[in-house]
Amino acid sequence: MEEKLIPIINEKIKDLNVHVDSINLEKEETETFLRIALDADFIIDLNTVVKATRIINPILDKEYETDEQYMLDVYAKPKGE
Repeated sequence: MEEKLIPIINEKIKDLNVHVDSINLEKEETETFLRIALDADFIIDLNTVVKATRIINPILDKEYETDEQYMLDVYAKPKGE
């Protein structure tokens, strides 16, 4: 999944000057989260995360086929990690 999605997403969000650091599908209790960590050479603000999420969501609708329901969690990777 990660190998397929990262290049597609990175191409679409490159104008935001951010890139995908990782994509993970994680279960927490009864919920499943598709977590996408963004990284950049600068501190990513919330506005950029929102813009990236709006770009990423339709890509996942088209490219990520699953019968499992999940919540999308796009976030900025903490600096220094």
